Amino acid sequence: MLKSLLKIFSSEKENEYLETDFSSIGTDMHSHLIPGIDDGAKTIEDSIELIRFLHSMGYSKLITTPHIMSDYFRNTPETILGGLADVQKAIAEQNIPVTISAAAEYYIDDGFIRKLEEEKLLTFGDNYLLMEVSYINPPDNVREVFFRAQVLGYKPILAHPERYPFWYRNLDEYQRFHDMGVILQLNLNSLSGYYGAEAKKVGEKLIDLNIIGALGTDMHHMKHAMALQKCIKEKYLHKVFEMPLINRYL
Repeated sequence: MLKSLLKIFSSEKENEYLETDFSSIGTDMHSHLIPGIDDGAKTIEDSIELIRFLHSMGYSKLITTPHIMSDYFRNTPETILGGLADVQKAIAEQNIPVTISAAAEYYIDDGFIRKLEEEKLLTFGDNYLLMEVSYINPPDNVREVFFRAQVLGYKPILAHPERYPFWYRNLDEYQRFHDMGVILQLNLNSLSGYYGAEAKKVGEKLIDLNIIGALGTDMHHMKHAMALQKCIKEKYLHKVFEMPLINRYL
């Protein structure tokens, strides 16, 4: 349960919120906790440290999502699920009361359409498919990719839309994605300002537009963990908690 929605009134400041945790959403659906296969945890000890932290912040279930990129992180279901088994074993040995499963964060590049058409992709929940795009330029066919994924029975999720600067002056694009059934997944640390002021501002605007459908920590390392602690006092965190997030049903 959310520990507190209690407000402190001050003559000098607007309402402030007491610290809370993330137990009201229960599940984190975006992280990089399998060691040594992408830019997340490097060792099993790193994995356990991050998982202990996430549990301390109220999470009881973790869906970790290693990168899959054709030219960089060439992960497969075999490498991901094999690494997952090692993490699950370590969690059991350490008696950490969380469950962990795995999907993937797919990068929409030149090889993704072929992968989408020919392979069985790693999903979670109700066939949710987590995808990201370049931070520099959007793929010309991004809507086609989302539509084709839907035709094939997937439910597309766009990872951290607030981190793509080419859409910052075109919020209508986010609305169009939402209207076509794409779930927009906000990185919690965007609310702490970890990715910069613009990402924070756009994240807040997407919350105001009521088009955020999922929250993720995108946890890679302890710097992300420290930033996550800062966002729990953010007013917009409490606002997004009131939205119909898929996290609660995973």
